[in-house]
Amino acid sequence: MKCSLKFYSIALLAFGLTAMIFVRSSIAAEPIEMPLWETDAPHSAGQEVGDQPRLQLYRVDSDKPSPAIVILPGGGYGNLASDHEGSQIAKFFNDNGMTAAVCFYRHRGKGNSGKGYGHPVPMLDAQRALRTVRANAKQWNIDPAKVGIIGFSAGGHLASTVSTRFDAGDTGAKDPIDRVSSRPDFAILGYPVISLGEPHTHKGSQRNLLGENPDPELLRSLSNEKAVTAETPPTFLFHTAEDKGVPAENSLVYISALIRAGVPAELHLFETGRHGIGLGADQPGAKKWPELCVTWLRNRGVIAP
Repeated sequence: MKCSLKFYSIALLAFGLTAMIFVRSSIAAEPIEMPLWETDAPHSAGQEVGDQPRLQLYRVDSDKPSPAIVILPGGGYGNLASDHEGSQIAKFFNDNGMTAAVCFYRHRGKGNSGKGYGHPVPMLDAQRALRTVRANAKQWNIDPAKVGIIGFSAGGHLASTVSTRFDAGDTGAKDPIDRVSSRPDFAILGYPVISLGEPHTHKGSQRNLLGENPDPELLRSLSNEKAVTAETPPTFLFHTAEDKGVPAENSLVYISALIRAGVPAELHLFETGRHGIGLGADQPGAKKWPELCVTWLRNRGVIAP
């Protein structure tokens, strides 16, 4: 009996060590970082970190091609909240079987130029990020027909900009990435900036994107509820009524436009919650948005049941 007990203890210890090594390996896995352009990015003013947009890729192991999502952190077009609206979001989607890519797009924060970047540069970076993920679908084991986008706050404005301004790609382009579509297959918008030039506009985002005195036509064209068409991708939105930074009217006008255009859409407006909640773990009510979003993705066939 003594011998048997010893064998049992050793076997259990060996199993525990094996499991521990596996978990540590999973946790230690680092994202793959890459520039969005191999040469200088369009409109780049230098080689500093803020001048060259990049992508952080979080891959998942899967027997078959996985869906993928490009993540656009918020930050008022003046910085990037790349932790709670970037890497944390990527890991959440990884846990739900999706490859994720955080896009470090250029913005008004100081680059080598000393002035930063406004429109159209953030849009070009986000479109390039989506094309890059789709163009590498085979290499990264991604389903090219299930590549979506998520954006938070000003990143939500950028995600809705990409959702309403896209093309099928240039089949004659020398760069193979430019040959594929920049249209997201689905979009997720978290407490997004949508409208410009309105009472509910987030003035800081507008100023950083378009400057102090933008052309009225440009202002109108980038008020994205006005750009929705029947080709805009299916969209999931969430917001809180308490949000003082970016009022919920932004999500309300966008979903109204989606419904009028016949685009499948879903909005969850939670009673309480500050602006910039990320995954919302400490927010009663609003902490349900990730679960609701996964259900929506399953119902749309993006994530397998």
